Amino acid sequence: MDPSSPRSGFLERLSSFLVREPEDREQLMQLLHSAHQRKLLDADALSITEGAIAASEMSVREVMVPRPLMEVVDVSDSLAEVISQVNTTAHSRFPVINGSRDNVIGILLAKDLLRVQREDDFKLRDWVRPAVFIPEFKRLDVLLREFRVSRNHMAIVIDEYAGIAGLITIEDVLEQIVGEIEDEYDFDESDDNIQLDPNGLYRVKAHTAIADFDAAFGTRFSEEKCQTVGGLILHHLGRVPQFNETIVIDGICFQVLRADSRRIYTLVVSNLPEAGDPAE
Repeated sequence: MDPSSPRSGFLERLSSFLVREPEDREQLMQLLHSAHQRKLLDADALSITEGAIAASEMSVREVMVPRPLMEVVDVSDSLAEVISQVNTTAHSRFPVINGSRDNVIGILLAKDLLRVQREDDFKLRDWVRPAVFIPEFKRLDVLLREFRVSRNHMAIVIDEYAGIAGLITIEDVLEQIVGEIEDEYDFDESDDNIQLDPNGLYRVKAHTAIADFDAAFGTRFSEEKCQTVGGLILHHLGRVPQFNETIVIDGICFQVLRADSRRIYTLVVSNLPEAGDPAE
């Protein structure tokens, strides 16, 4: 083939595009977006790749469920109390505490309760599995690899003073990569976007319609500039908030319970007006 021919030049440019190596993360992202524009990557593949790259730069502290919001059982709880907590939260794993959230002694797997034969001699301590403790600054990609190797699905997060900072699950990590994971035990998107948790706090899905939020909390947020609660937060801040960040708008306090670098998933709402108590 004649090196000066147009076809030869096109092949050289194509080859150069495919084999050139990015020198930094910014160039890598440019290559990925360029591949998407050329339909070499679909939108889902691009989003997952971006999530995986972002996870390598995020720490456990940015994603964990903070200590006050942990769903726990106490080692002194009866079988009926434990089952009630399982049914209320629909979680499959629980930190087991001994009197205080600062004293986590292990993890309970809800499925283990299926093997309990007699309630009268039930002792929760007999069913406690060892807990895995990790520092809050551990990177998510490192933690995901450890979860896969150890086959653990939950870890207790400790701060620099060895105090309990929160917990994190393998689902929390995966959601940073692939987006929010809904299963048959998550609260229903259409009917339960606003939910009262066992701690007396209201959890609100970011995609909750402003009209529904106003109806529940007695607020009067405008729908002209945004249609959802997440959109309200984004419009107010002008950016995506970080995990655990608190935003106050017209007397309503929003705490970010779950978010990644691209979107908000769940908020905790507090400091409600006296006249705005949501209906049960």
